[in-house]
Amino acid sequence: MKSDESRDFATFLRDREAAARAYVRGDAGPLRQLATRTDPATFFGPRGGHEAGAEKVDARYSRDAESFTAGSKTHFEVLHQGASGDLGYWVGYQHASVHLRGKDDPVSMRLRVTEVFRHEDGAWKLIHRHADAAEEPTR
Repeated sequence: MKSDESRDFATFLRDREAAARAYVRGDAGPLRQLATRTDPATFFGPRGGHEAGAEKVDARYSRDAESFTAGSKTHFEVLHQGASGDLGYWVGYQHASVHLRGKDDPVSMRLRVTEVFRHEDGAWKLIHRHADAAEEPTR
């Protein structure tokens, strides 16, 4: 990958993480701006199930963000990332302490995450997110 492409994708990932911070405070707007409006698009959520199709994924992001309230925090632990041509990805963990509607105490979350992005009309767009609870292995 050319160094300009690397910087472009790295900058985009900082924007992606900022969108995640807004999301856990109940604001899906920044994530929706980074998500594709063009099929294919998929979302495999941390509680199971999936959505397929850009419109359904967008609706799910909006609906799920309403579960969170102000005061929540999150950050990404990126294990590796890359982009080549029109596709990019990151793999790692999303750590969060979230305030959920109807609960008094914050909830800690650690998710294993894989996200895939497509370069569309000069901008990176989220086309796939797979997140599930990261459990410590038992021995």
